[in-house]
Amino acid sequence: MMGTRKGAAARVDELRDLVRYHDRKYYVENDPEISDSEYDELVAELVGLESAHPDLVTPDSPTQRVSGASTDGFDTAEHATPMLSLDNTYSADELRLFDRRVRGRLPGEDVRYAVELKLDGVSVALVYRDGALLRGATRGDGRRGDDVTANIRTIRSIPLRLEGPISKGDLEVRGEVFMPRSGFERMNRQRKREGDSPFANPRNAAAGSLKLLDPAEAEKRPLDAYFYQLLGADVASQHEAVQTMRGMGFKVNEETELCDDIEAVVERVAEWETHRSGLDYDTDGMVVKVDSLGQQARLGSTAKSPRWGIAYKFPAQSATTLVTDIAVQVGRTGKLTPVALLDPVQVSGSTVSRATLHNQDEIERLDVRVGDTVMIEKGGEVIPKVVKVVLGKRRGRPRRFRMPAHCPACGEPVSRLEGEVDTRCENVACPAQVKRSIEHFASRGAMDIEGLGAALVDQLVAKGVVADYGDVYALGASDLVSLERMGERSAENLVRAIGASRDRPFANVLYALGIRHVGARVAQVLAERYLSMEALEAASVEELSDVPEVGPVIASSVAAFLGTTRNRRVIGKLADAGVRMRSSAAGRRRTPLRGKTVVLTGTLRSMTREEAREAVVSAGGRVTSSVSSKTDLVVTGSGPGSKLRKASELGVKTIGEKAFRKLLGK
Repeated sequence: MMGTRKGAAARVDELRDLVRYHDRKYYVENDPEISDSEYDELVAELVGLESAHPDLVTPDSPTQRVSGASTDGFDTAEHATPMLSLDNTYSADELRLFDRRVRGRLPGEDVRYAVELKLDGVSVALVYRDGALLRGATRGDGRRGDDVTANIRTIRSIPLRLEGPISKGDLEVRGEVFMPRSGFERMNRQRKREGDSPFANPRNAAAGSLKLLDPAEAEKRPLDAYFYQLLGADVASQHEAVQTMRGMGFKVNEETELCDDIEAVVERVAEWETHRSGLDYDTDGMVVKVDSLGQQARLGSTAKSPRWGIAYKFPAQSATTLVTDIAVQVGRTGKLTPVALLDPVQVSGSTVSRATLHNQDEIERLDVRVGDTVMIEKGGEVIPKVVKVVLGKRRGRPRRFRMPAHCPACGEPVSRLEGEVDTRCENVACPAQVKRSIEHFASRGAMDIEGLGAALVDQLVAKGVVADYGDVYALGASDLVSLERMGERSAENLVRAIGASRDRPFANVLYALGIRHVGARVAQVLAERYLSMEALEAASVEELSDVPEVGPVIASSVAAFLGTTRNRRVIGKLADAGVRMRSSAAGRRRTPLRGKTVVLTGTLRSMTREEAREAVVSAGGRVTSSVSSKTDLVVTGSGPGSKLRKASELGVKTIGEKAFRKLLGK
């Protein structure tokens, strides 16, 4: 070992470069140049030098992949640019229709397509600052995900430091973390030997591994990653972006192909349908993208999906199995859903033992009976469903299924309104409804209470600690420590998370209430129109019906919910606990943003995207995701993207962050 610090520093730099090089050859290029023992010797020497000279240790050293202690949960990470999901298509004709839409928006222009395999894994976004890995986050809801940096660092195919010339500032790559089939099978064999339950499929295993609270445990999982999107770099096309990422040290899928027209895309898709089973990882389709990033910017996006890309989903795989029973589940709105219990069968790489039957009408349409052999598919390769009964295998005259007359969870009578397909339990105190409503209340898009999941909610309701979500804010650490898997530290963290949720925006509160037909978007619309719970409760069905995007069905549902004595009592508990029941006072004053439609683009330095959205709503404005002729104002931060260009084309006024804060009176 070198005696001088200067000599040690030079050798440490040399060893790090060597280890990174051989990591890439082994994990990325699958072309190792040295034996495992030779590699181990290099790492051992590096560890020895860093132990002797702790001041030489850097976060991007190969020895620091497993860093940090176990945690009780994950921080939330905001995506500077939303991670939109692609629209799906299922046929060659639909691909051609997508092509016509693209060419209709780019008249007379040549359009080429990049075609990639669609991996069945977990979408992630990695941010590098000055070439070093800064953060890794899951997709989450597209705007916010979980910060899983510590676990991302354990994946050997992901570089901790980028190769080549390092540009200053932030650069982001997006891709898919997955578990190869070979690694998945090897891990499951090990779990069985150790008496643990095997994982159902590689995707679930990958998702669970990324959410492990101990990075040392995550390192033991055979995770890998491919990357397919590059943000913040000077590239002109998707094809160039892939090549650039490869040069930086990222693993990119070698099956990516550039097609000159849609017919070449159709041929490529048909090719992969027949031989995708030979891959060592699961893929459920192909992703088709307009190759030119300039054309992508001009095509833009809808609120949910980009117009420049589409996902072609391979036909769902199917299997036949036996219906052993039909059970009934009760949802948070009281809906009774029949579920077929099945002899376990493999479908699209996972074990299926349950499949929804939706309602009584669907059961009668299919004529499903206990004891029948049925064909199972996974809709969109995700949700198992019964496609048909194999009548040729029916034996005897099995009894037809009928929905129960009483709720299986509480025993109260159930009803089915004329003209509706759903059967419902009308008992608002039904424990099944209470559990599911509390889960919804605590979910990310609602009050976002980290740690208040299904298993804990089940315990709280079963033990009588909470009777509705209004009781959540009365929970103390002493109520929680006696529950399963809930130590003192976890209990304190949950109490803090509950306390922090009191300040969620009014729109979140409305969504969290679980009013039938009121999703996140409608909740936002109502919060913008009615600035307090009192104002919303006072609104008539007719007034509500006149609100854009609401209409008579939602209006009747809102009025009925807020007009129920029990629901008013629960809302009162929330108000007494300090939950936000109104927009801020600025929303009731006359402000420059009152009645204005605002679009936010780029990254603001002084506030998050959610805080900016809330500030606009509180000031009486309305936030939309895309620029149109109806947009009044575009607020730009750093890296504004195509929305700024669109605003310029339409003559929409744009302002920077300083002017925006001035409008808000900050």
